[in-house]
Amino acid sequence: MTDTPAEIIRPSVTDLNRPFWEGCNAGVLRMQACLPAGHLRYPVSDACPTCLSPDFEWRELSGEGDILSAVMFKRSYNKAYEAQVPYNVVLVQLAEGPRMFSNVVPLSSDPLPAGTRVHVIFDRITDDVVLPRFAPVK
Repeated sequence: MTDTPAEIIRPSVTDLNRPFWEGCNAGVLRMQACLPAGHLRYPVSDACPTCLSPDFEWRELSGEGDILSAVMFKRSYNKAYEAQVPYNVVLVQLAEGPRMFSNVVPLSSDPLPAGTRVHVIFDRITDDVVLPRFAPVK
């Protein structure tokens, strides 16, 4: 019996989150902004968590932020990531307010300390999947 490589985990693209993923493909970090409250929200949702309004627009963000927390995964919890172990996972506080989990490139690098300034980069992992990841600001 031959082991076949695991398929990468692809984002589930829906009508609601499609502008986010299209932005990543174009090299732009976009998030929803509530029209009445101005609240930037991530992850994508049907309604604003502060005022419950369904009215929003997509806004381009700077992609700048600071690492709040970081860990190094030394074990694969999914077969699709076995070849990437060890890899880092970070929580980034974006300059505009939202927080997002991602990685610092290169993935095998030790996690950077909290407070490290980072900026978004867009990592094309297949022809149709581009992930927002981060690199240290130099």
